[in-house]
Amino acid sequence: MRRKAGMAVGAAVALVLAGTTGAVAWQYAGDEGQTVGTWHDAPGVARTPVAAEQAQQADPARPAAAPEAEGFAENSTETKNTVPRAKIEEGAKIEEGATTEEGGRPLEKATADGRQRVGELVKVDKLLSYLERAPQKETFSYPGASYVKLHFNRMSMLPGDYLTVSNADGTESYRYDAQKALNDKWAMSVTGDTAVLEMHRAVNPLGVTGVAGTLGVGVDRVARGFTRTEQDRQPESQLTAPGRTGREESVCGSDTSSDAVCYRSADPVAYTKSKAIARLLINGTELCTGWRVGPNNRMLTNNHCFTNTSAAYDTEVWFNYQCATCGGYDVFQPTKVWGSKVLATDHTYDYTLFSVDNFDSIKKFGYLILDQARPAKGQELYVPQHPAGEPTRIAGSLGEKAGNCSVTDPGYTGYAAGSDVAYLCDTEGGSSGSPVLSRKTNKVVALHHFGGCPNSGVRGDLLAAKLGKLL
Repeated sequence: MRRKAGMAVGAAVALVLAGTTGAVAWQYAGDEGQTVGTWHDAPGVARTPVAAEQAQQADPARPAAAPEAEGFAENSTETKNTVPRAKIEEGAKIEEGATTEEGGRPLEKATADGRQRVGELVKVDKLLSYLERAPQKETFSYPGASYVKLHFNRMSMLPGDYLTVSNADGTESYRYDAQKALNDKWAMSVTGDTAVLEMHRAVNPLGVTGVAGTLGVGVDRVARGFTRTEQDRQPESQLTAPGRTGREESVCGSDTSSDAVCYRSADPVAYTKSKAIARLLINGTELCTGWRVGPNNRMLTNNHCFTNTSAAYDTEVWFNYQCATCGGYDVFQPTKVWGSKVLATDHTYDYTLFSVDNFDSIKKFGYLILDQARPAKGQELYVPQHPAGEPTRIAGSLGEKAGNCSVTDPGYTGYAAGSDVAYLCDTEGGSSGSPVLSRKTNKVVALHHFGGCPNSGVRGDLLAAKLGKLL
């Protein structure tokens, strides 16, 4: 059975709301990444021609476009280099007072096919107000959660005031400055099982008594990442090509994939290329893989992961989410940015090309190039990916006995005849959107999207022809 990211040893974490202790912390290690927080406003409707066209097709009555919403300045703070994560033994309780739907089901429904479920929504009711003696800080703690992400249903602060959302020890922190009242807003997640929300006031509370009742910050939902035990229970299914039963395994035989860092010395090219991939946290609870394509601000993932700018704006893009040591439980602190604009998307060829905010912060991780040549049968491959939400793993790395990670059919039928490349590289749920690279050229020969042994991805040469002018 594959080792699941989330196993750890470490210090106990205080559980402020739950009033319990005993969570065992993950530890982040190394200095290869710093997190930068950015708050931006998701558009009310799609803002790009591609997304606007899709929105109108789905709802002809919907307006074709809308200006960007006003609201928050895009301020950011850099974090330190260590961030604690946590696990808890099976049976641990979540925050006191948190609720789910009737029968104990999470608020979120099952994820769409092809996206790995990595968390759930929890209903809460917390308010930081301007009334005298009102709390200016709230702590949201969920033993063992892999991340915590807050949703604001109310945001009304005075000029000069701001919020911070931090992890338990303050090593990961995001600052959000309000310019006007705004509702329905997600914050960037903090990694680990605790998020600390604090309102910082520039004015003495006694000076705002006349309007105090109209001001405040409310949190109505929290997305919490699954504990290791919970993640183990989640089905790691993938989309399968038309005509497949869906019962086929995607780990073909024994799992020969390994942590990316295992090949830092033995296979430095594959390790370096793996830095260009990202873990996509979609809708707060779902996962795909994405990657930088070309030197400009361009990211590629599957169409079945998301299709429009509104969805991209609510997608977190985590770079450098990798284990620090081979087979170990320390992981580099990820660099997190928001998705920005969808530039092109297509169902048949299952791709979405998009940009990110704060592009300068992720340039250092490098990029991949689409191979314009059609791959040949038997060509050796490797696949950097985030299977089941784990830190980066690589299937088919040099030196492994992984001869199955090679092209079995260079003209496999996906959503269209001959659209795909088939292979037996090990993949799982969450691997959707991963690059499939040629061992010979180290270029991307396929965009992974189907499991089922053979697994398959959309041909890189077709994508290069379709997207070349946008890259």
